[in-house]
Amino acid sequence: QVQLVVSGGGLVQPGGSLRLSCEVSGITLRDVSMAWFRQAPGKEDEKISCIQRSAGITTYADSVKGRFTMSRDNSKNTVWLQMTSLKPEDTAVYFCAARRFGFCSDSLQHYAYWGQGTQVTVSS
Repeated sequence: QVQLVVSGGGLVQPGGSLRLSCEVSGITLRDVSMAWFRQAPGKEDEKISCIQRSAGITTYADSVKGRFTMSRDNSKNTVWLQMTSLKPEDTAVYFCAARRFGFCSDSLQHYAYWGQGTQVTVSS
C-alpha cells in the first residue's frame, strides 16, 4: 500500500521559514517523480515544485523560485520542501504527490498518489 505522510505545516510570520516533509512508503522514491502542490482558498491546485524521477532534476514555479527548495533522500524515502521568505500569499494547504510512470507534470491528475494536506498560514 502506497502512503505519503506530510508533516511540518503551521503558522509563521511573513519573512519566516518552514520545512515540510513527505515520507513515502510502498514505492521506491528514485522510481517516481515527486511534486509539491498547494491549494489556496478559492484557487486551483498549483504545482510549486517537482523532482523528476531518475535524473533528479528539480523545477519550481515562478511564484516560489528562489525562496523554496525541494530535496529528497532516497535512502529515507523522504522529500522535503524548505520554504523561506514566506509571504501571506503562500498561505495554502500543501501536499506532496507521486507520479510513478512519468516525468513531472503540472496536472495533479497525472499523479497516482498524494498525501494529506498540511496547512501553512503566513500571517502577522
